[in-house]
Amino acid sequence: MTLPDRQERELRRMLDGSHAPLPADLALRARSRGDRLLRRRHALRSLLWTLAFLAALALASWAAVAEPWSVPSRDSTPPVYRW
Repeated sequence: MTLPDRQERELRRMLDGSHAPLPADLALRARSRGDRLLRRRHALRSLLWTLAFLAALALASWAAVAEPWSVPSRDSTPPVYRW
């Protein structure tokens, strides 16, 4: 007997046997758990988008005040002495 035949025979034996009874409220519990997971995922996604927006807003306001793209004035560099 080859290996696939033995596996098929074992599978058929397991499927033909008696099955364990399922709880009556299994579908309701699964749905409530799924709804809870979806609410958590939605809340987390909303929080992350809010944080990303606030970070972009903070970066834009800092850039508007500090103007990091402008060239620093020459007065801010220390004097250079010859050796």
